[in-house]
Amino acid sequence: QTSEQFNTAGRSVKTGLTASVIVAQWTWAATLLTSSNKAWAYGISGAYWYAAGASIQVLLFGVLAIEIKRKAPTAHTVCEMVRARWGVTAHVTFLVFCLLANIVVTSMLLLGGAATINALTGMNINLASFLIPWGVILYSAVGGLQAKFIADYVYVAVIFAVLVVCIYTVYVKNFSTDEVYGGLQVVKSYSEAQCARIFSDKSGMTFFQSGDYACGGVPGNQDGSYLTMVSSGGAMFGIINVVGNFGTVFCDNAYWQSAIAARPASAHRGYLLGGLAWFAIPFSLATSLGLCAVALQLPITAAEASAGLVPPAVATHLFGKAGAVMMTIMLFNAITSTGSAEGLAVSSLVVYDIYKTYINPQATGKRVLWLSKIVIVVFGGCMGALAVGLNAIGLNLDFVYLFMGILIGSAVVPLWNMLMWRKANGVGAVAAAWGGMLLA
Repeated sequence: QTSEQFNTAGRSVKTGLTASVIVAQWTWAATLLTSSNKAWAYGISGAYWYAAGASIQVLLFGVLAIEIKRKAPTAHTVCEMVRARWGVTAHVTFLVFCLLANIVVTSMLLLGGAATINALTGMNINLASFLIPWGVILYSAVGGLQAKFIADYVYVAVIFAVLVVCIYTVYVKNFSTDEVYGGLQVVKSYSEAQCARIFSDKSGMTFFQSGDYACGGVPGNQDGSYLTMVSSGGAMFGIINVVGNFGTVFCDNAYWQSAIAARPASAHRGYLLGGLAWFAIPFSLATSLGLCAVALQLPITAAEASAGLVPPAVATHLFGKAGAVMMTIMLFNAITSTGSAEGLAVSSLVVYDIYKTYINPQATGKRVLWLSKIVIVVFGGCMGALAVGLNAIGLNLDFVYLFMGILIGSAVVPLWNMLMWRKANGVGAVAAAWGGMLLA
């Protein structure tokens, strides 16, 4: 295996495989966990704004994929393109933003994954944070981008299979659309006294606190309904979601790598097909498990929901131990798929944009391949340590998800202009990226 094959998969991937790769690497732990949390908190508007607000970016990236094939057919990373057009200062700036994007995404994977595995199995959360990356590291370091693409195809098939089982169980086998709809209508009418009776122990002592449980009307929603799109909280989340996710697509070298690896005729088609197929995952999961949690009035607190525990709680309620196993498998697939993409993205940035650009421009293919594998292993270990640190200071999946737009959102427009606007200049791009971050 050559370094070129390891990092670009031979630049010959077809449409279907490109689409499955996009679905797989865009299916984070947050896709499975936070989407249901937003449905639990805001109702159907939360589910819609999560799914729609994170599909736009992938669909638009299809336009960039065409330009990558036209203007930079031999590139390995987005930062190589930045350096070729705008020079060293811009190169260093956007290298920082791309690495920040990789760190943020991997942090969310490990925070959400570790919290859920802890809830489902009882495994120590810090141990889970360290062990999760190793499943990713092993096959990524051995097989490179091509191995990741093949594994992603299998992961997506498993995720959709579990998704179909969840939807069928909620809306056909155990309940019906009418029952879930009726349950949500009843929940919004509950008074605080009724909620206190529902959330009480066997002795009649209530543990209900207003704002801690999804009981009663939703503040900011029309008539307090879970079934309305007129939701101030849902709309606010939608704006944050759109801005933040532009950063995690356009600043994430993994998406540029997937476009680089695709055949010229397949790149844009793969992104369009992948974006449309991905919408079904968070929207379906949130409108089945997320809304079911509210309709059944399961005792899930706001803190537990923010940690991403709505889907595992509902799955365990519906399926027992089998539900816990299903969620663990689904989550493991999502984490390993996206984690592999992030590891390979960081590896390419370190090797091609730092080592081969500034340290050893004459590096052989064999040396590049060896270093790529080393970086994947080191990055995985370091991210486990970072996840433990974030857990120690009390940060959860929801906080990091909402914070990501502040860190990397300002680099989106300059990167778009790099390929799409011939008058864009390096000084303006650098000023926009750093200035936007400081103002945010």
